[in-house]
Amino acid sequence: MSVNVLYRTSARATGGRDGHSATLDGALDVKLSTPKELGGAGGTGVNPEQLFATGYAACFLGAMKFVASQGGPKVPADATVTSTVGIGPRAAGGFGLEIGLEISLPGVARADAEALVAKAHQVCPYSNATRNNIDVKLSIV
Repeated sequence: MSVNVLYRTSARATGGRDGHSATLDGALDVKLSTPKELGGAGGTGVNPEQLFATGYAACFLGAMKFVASQGGPKVPADATVTSTVGIGPRAAGGFGLEIGLEISLPGVARADAEALVAKAHQVCPYSNATRNNIDVKLSIV
């Protein structure tokens, strides 16, 4: 499937999970550290799963706003998306991810919220990238 790219960004990592990563334009610059649960020291840095979780949450909220702009129900100003990313060994070898998105749409009727979330899941680039590859559980809270 081809994509009409409208925006592109680049980041460079050094040192792996216990190193450093930054966007080439300097907008994001983070120290990385491996969580204790994955055999690391923990520490004050962030890890790729945290970065993925924040990106997916923000992108999914943006996708809901896009759907709303196309005639869907209005997304309230206090709407939130909480993304939980889990990592662990796969039965087939290597490591895999699982993702949970908890969506809060205060004041939006349940049926409207469900329709909005379903449509957003179809247009969100993170959802499209993970579809049929990573288990993503959606829940409206």
